[in-house]
Amino acid sequence: MRFDVITLFPDIIKGACSESMPSRAGEKGVISINTINPREFTHDKHRKTDDTPYGGGAGMVLSCQPYMDAINSVEVLENSETIIMTPQGELFNQKMAEEFSTKSQLRIICGHYEGFDERIRILSKAREVSIGDFVLSGGEYSAICIIDAVTRLLDGTLGNSESKDYDSHSEYLLEYPQYTKPRDYEGLEVPEILLGGNHEKIAEWRRIKQFERTKEKRPDLFEKFLKTDLSKSDKKLLKEID
Repeated sequence: MRFDVITLFPDIIKGACSESMPSRAGEKGVISINTINPREFTHDKHRKTDDTPYGGGAGMVLSCQPYMDAINSVEVLENSETIIMTPQGELFNQKMAEEFSTKSQLRIICGHYEGFDERIRILSKAREVSIGDFVLSGGEYSAICIIDAVTRLLDGTLGNSESKDYDSHSEYLLEYPQYTKPRDYEGLEVPEILLGGNHEKIAEWRRIKQFERTKEKRPDLFEKFLKTDLSKSDKKLLKEID
């Protein structure tokens, strides 16, 4: 999969994606990450990419010409999606990550300062996406979150291909509790059921813990889960937490 990131600060993207999972996925050829800097497309001798807002107001607004030229310079592959990072966009979640993971290319437009000239949104026809109701200094940090979330869903990224199937939010459920050695730490012991080797009972215990944890910590997600097509085994186990 190819990620093309339109950004004024390519080193933020390159730095974050040179570590951990995105780096390993790149080495395996699962993904490629390219950055396109609008400064390289400006006609201004000072390489300006922003200007003061019409109508007055604080801050600077990103200009159409360098951004649109940068966006249009990127080849659009078949089965591609273009998104623009903005606080007013759709809230990014696991389902959207799964949707993006089916694409061959994701073009990500990152803003900065006081935001985009509105015509960039209109002309790019990009899907507006937000990672949450808070303010960051730039869209690069949001883009990194999306790249990481999507990359781990791609075949060949994770060492254990089943890992992503048990991630929090993969089916509106949070992950079950995890333990490793030592068996006892400051009086807190690993649950006995995890030590017995009965994998069927362990699976049931973990599933029930997912239900309990989600119901307690994220009742909004739990309600969504209950509206899905529940399996017979899930229906049976749910009765144990009522």
